[in-house]
Amino acid sequence: MTVPFVDLKAQYLTIRREIDDAIAKVISETAFISGKYAKIFEDEFAAYLGVKHCVSCANGTDSIEILLQAMGIGRGDEVLVPANTWISTAEAVTTVGATPVFVDNHPETYTIDIGKIEEKITPRTKAIIPVHLYGLPAEMDEIMAIARKHNLKVLEDCAQAHGATYKGRKAGTMGDCASFSFYPGKNLGAYGDAGGMVTNDDDIAQKARMIANHGQVAKNVHKIEGRNSRLDGIQAAVLSVKLKRLDEWTEARRRNAALYDEWLSDLDIQLPIEPTHSRHVYHLYVVQVPNRDEVIAKLKADGIETGIHYPTALPFTEAYRRFKHQPSDFPVAHRQMSRLLSLPMYAELTEEMIERVCESLKQAVQAIAATQTDSV
Repeated sequence: MTVPFVDLKAQYLTIRREIDDAIAKVISETAFISGKYAKIFEDEFAAYLGVKHCVSCANGTDSIEILLQAMGIGRGDEVLVPANTWISTAEAVTTVGATPVFVDNHPETYTIDIGKIEEKITPRTKAIIPVHLYGLPAEMDEIMAIARKHNLKVLEDCAQAHGATYKGRKAGTMGDCASFSFYPGKNLGAYGDAGGMVTNDDDIAQKARMIANHGQVAKNVHKIEGRNSRLDGIQAAVLSVKLKRLDEWTEARRRNAALYDEWLSDLDIQLPIEPTHSRHVYHLYVVQVPNRDEVIAKLKADGIETGIHYPTALPFTEAYRRFKHQPSDFPVAHRQMSRLLSLPMYAELTEEMIERVCESLKQAVQAIAATQTDSV
């Protein structure tokens, strides 16, 4: 049996008629850029989260950049970001002229380690970007307390956490503002690039909307210099259809994660954890395994696709070589680089597929361990 890492077509087939009708309607009305359908989705997503404002944009990376600009963060400023995350979180900081300052990740939750934040704060620090990594919210109460103490802004990166909750509050509703990606593979994904910005702050929302639309407050009225970052109508219509299914798909992901937890519980590997006060949405189901490359090869031979999120922690990538970081600077992120393994995870996975993944993983880990024991 072949088990893909993700299967977007399987999802499409469950909502094919709704999707096709929505796309046809946009085309028939030639509502291609921003406009009616973007506004509909913005209102729906704001209502889903329970926030005042949702401002759509072209992609998740733009959403981080624009929100930083809207909060006045730029040249000479520093922004704290987790050491292990997708590069968008850090490169957006650099793009607006500020400097990313990395903070190690918690060894079990993988989110930013709250015990290591304050030691990185300097007089130039202006914001923290906690990433709700893999679908699990960061420890937001402690992060917000630190931010208030040091007068810092908080921008939640929710690219992997649509619908996740922390102490009953949805990811994206606790900081000053939040960024969402609707890249096709996300829990709520469009059929192309798409992004969104949410906030309860009227000023941030107004500035973000202007920046994303050439600095306009009305057509041809340019109050500031902005950029072109708008959600197109087809993607907005697709997202409106999918938003109605998001909670249903989340429950399916959680059921799948529970099966993984149960069937891998007797294997000596580190499984994901879910603090009692949080609700994980399992954008990714990430385990830690020794001899990862060998494990991946054995799973691949069995027809099982896997992923690595992420093979190199940001401080050690070539892009950030200028900071001259050493492994001892971020021991958790550095150690986990060779151990993190993402297993197939999407709502349409069947129990049979999950069982197959678990059997193959157990065989791989145990076979490798036996070989090492024999060689001693």
